[in-house]
Amino acid sequence: MKERLDHFMARANAAYYATHDPFADFTTAPEISQVFGESLGLWAAVTWRLLGAPAPVAFVEAGPGRGTLMVDALRAITRAVPDFRMAVRIHLIETSPRLRAAQRERIGDAVWHDAIDTVPDGPMILLGNEFLDALPIRQFVRRGGGWNERLVGPAGVIEESSGFDPAVEAADGDVVERCEPAEALSANLAARLLRHGSAALFLDYGPETSAAGDSLQAIRGGQPADPFGPPGTADLTAHVDFTRFGAAARVVGAQVHGPIPQGLFLARLGLFQRTNQLARHLEPRQAAAMMEGARRLAEPDRMGRLFKAIALVSPGCDTPPGFE
Repeated sequence: MKERLDHFMARANAAYYATHDPFADFTTAPEISQVFGESLGLWAAVTWRLLGAPAPVAFVEAGPGRGTLMVDALRAITRAVPDFRMAVRIHLIETSPRLRAAQRERIGDAVWHDAIDTVPDGPMILLGNEFLDALPIRQFVRRGGGWNERLVGPAGVIEESSGFDPAVEAADGDVVERCEPAEALSANLAARLLRHGSAALFLDYGPETSAAGDSLQAIRGGQPADPFGPPGTADLTAHVDFTRFGAAARVVGAQVHGPIPQGLFLARLGLFQRTNQLARHLEPRQAAAMMEGARRLAEPDRMGRLFKAIALVSPGCDTPPGFE
């Protein structure tokens, strides 16, 4: 029996997140520094004002993990922008019962959804950190002037002739990836942005422009693993194609800002100033750890360049913070 790679990846990740604590295998930006979530919360508040301060407004996080980002964001906006905090209604997009339980312990007044489609229509600000990279991809290989699609069979990866034409220049043997769910999400969000004053911010990893190559990877037990091992035993991810993700929103009529390097984006939001402010009140060892976390997020040879920020906003909205 064989199946498309995207079907295998979706099945494998659903099983993994339902049965594993992913944070035993990897660490995401909100877990590295509280300033990350605080910065995104204040980004949401400023962008809300640029949109005309609609109230109520859905404050949505896609793939909220343990809830750390949302907790940090709410703490910052409660302190600095209380009118935004009063206006928000929290919605979390999460399919894993295990992670929903963890989020419920930390975030009480939220509504959970399996997909963005069931978030009530109306003004919205959405945050997604390392969400797009887990969406399932298809892979196509250039072979003798045509394209084969990679499928997964009992013995591993096989190729089968495909009528698909990605309309890109490619040499024989080149791999081209397509993430149809990400492009559909972008188009659906853009349609919503046209109906209501709304915005969406995503931070994820991948090149700034589309590039050929096999980016599928797996993490098992904190170590790189075979993506085609037993489904559900590893976390599968792939690089985000920011070019196609942005283009899908532009076609519908949304404004797109970025992608820009995460380090530049966070620095513009005041990552280091806020970290220094917090560190002054800590013991030297704790202060050093906090500064190290900020450097890990922003330095180009660490997460600062590989990860990118991209924003989708309603037409006519001024440029949101960080993308000036």
